[in-house]
Formats: sequence, C-alpha cells, structure tokens
Amino acid sequence: MAHPSDRALQVLHTVRLKGFADAEPVAAASGILVADVMAELERARDEGLASRREGRISGWSLTPDGRARVAEQVRAELDASGARAVVERAYRGFLAVNKDLLGVCTDWQLRVVDGQQVTNDHSDAAHDERVVKRLREIDDAVQPVCDELAGALDRFGRYGPRLSIALTKVEAGEADWFTKPLIDSYHTVWFELHEDLLATLGIERGSET
Repeated sequence: MAHPSDRALQVLHTVRLKGFADAEPVAAASGILVADVMAELERARDEGLASRREGRISGWSLTPDGRARVAEQVRAELDASGARAVVERAYRGFLAVNKDLLGVCTDWQLRVVDGQQVTNDHSDAAHDERVVKRLREIDDAVQPVCDELAGALDRFGRYGPRLSIALTKVEAGEADWFTKPLIDSYHTVWFELHEDLLATLGIERGSET
C-alpha cells in the first residue's frame, strides 16, 4: 500500500515543483479540491512559508523558509515510507527514457528542410505522425515507472494519468499538449515528475549525469 502524504505537504510541494502557480493548477496536479488547496496556501502564507503575487499574472510561490520546510518534510516522508530503494530504482528507469523524451520534444518543435533545421509549423503530417508515435513508445516505457512510484508514495499517483491525458490530446491533434508551458502538456508533466524525483532523493539537477 502506498505511503499516504500529508495534504499540506502535497499542496506546498506541488507549488514548489511548479515554481509559481495559482490554486487551480495546483489542485489539478495534486488531485486536491481547490477550496482545500486555498486553505493550505493561506495557512502557509500566515506561517511565512508562501506568498501570493497579484497583478496581470497572479499566483503563489514558496518563500525561502517554505522551500526549506518542504525539502525537510519530503526527506522525512521518504524515510518514514521505507520506499527509498523503490524511488531510486524508478529514478533510474526514468533517466533511461529521459533523453528520448527530450529528443522527441526537439523533433516536435523543429524539423529538417533542405538540410536545415526550421521551426516545425506542423504542415508536414508525416513528420508529426512519426514524432507522436515515438511519444507513445516513450509513454509505454515510463508508465510502469509511474506505477512503481505510485505504489510507494501516494503523492506520485497523479503523474501517470496526467501524462496519459496529455498524450491522448496530442494524438487527437491538439498540438499544444505536447510541449506548451503553463498547461499540463506532456513536457510540463514530465518536467515536474523529473523535478519531483530529484527533490525526493535530494539530488541537485546540475549534478545529474
């Protein structure tokens, strides 16, 4: 049975992974009701762990104290769960397909015309079909990794379904759901999963081989 995650930790950790976000995307990513997300964020603001920016683009972010608190709680959760070996194995499985994902995202954004790389305007249907097929193969490889993580720590349970939703939209012809930031595109969710693995295991991104 997966180790349950504290609701406050799930909310603040999701904000930490996104860097800056409003309550609705945090709720969608964590599977927690918007009202409960707001309650946790407001409590964190009162404790000096989070702050909200208003304006044309509004949203929440963690304070330095908030980031330190979340990092400490994530480490404690991993120790309490006894799932370190599982997460480390899943991380290695993730890295095995990470470069493939980065390559396929590049090929979605760029294509070669007359020997030159140009921005992919998605006018070449055959090119796009090949890239989407490769994305499906990558998803087939990473879903068992997501399942393994979800079986160890409850808060990892949303990644597999979120990736599947994005892939389904891409296969239905909704190109934005491949790499567009600020929505739950395949690349957005993948990046958050990668960051979550690094944060959970206490690995600095720059030290990754």
